[in-house]
Amino acid sequence: MWTYVLIAVLIAAAIVAFLIVRQPDTFRIERSAVIDAPPARLHALVNDFNGWSRWSPWARLDPAARNGFEGSSNGPGAAFYWSGNSKVGEGRMTITESRPNELVRIRLEFKRPMAATNEALFTFRPEAGGTRVTWSMTGVNTLTGKAINLVTSFDRMVGKSFEDGLANLAVEAKRA
Repeated sequence: MWTYVLIAVLIAAAIVAFLIVRQPDTFRIERSAVIDAPPARLHALVNDFNGWSRWSPWARLDPAARNGFEGSSNGPGAAFYWSGNSKVGEGRMTITESRPNELVRIRLEFKRPMAATNEALFTFRPEAGGTRVTWSMTGVNTLTGKAINLVTSFDRMVGKSFEDGLANLAVEAKRA
């Protein structure tokens, strides 16, 4: 009987391993919203790490997180680092490209809860009713990430935070 149980466990493990390795090697998460503000105002809010705490969905998850800045507060080379609770983890963001009123590209380096390096991109496009702001994140889907994808949707988890951040950005744009 134990032989059959062992064979069943091995078959189940092989199926799970097969499903994990069949997951995509890369991921992309994207959300967008039309915000009633000009591209210049929205670009300025995203391009300056000093103001992120006013609209970032993660800043609200751990108000006691330790934060710091390096270099200029905005534009290419500006860096922001954080270390907080298990909901926000630890990492660093560096603006790698910024085109006024068009885009802000950021290198994301996560240390915990899971080490990863990804790219975030904010684009700003004038549209009826304001500016379409698109927030995306792309990266390599590690073996651990592929396994997590079997249990839950990374897109749904992070995408909800992007939606919250865009809503917060809309509120902050009205104040600016």
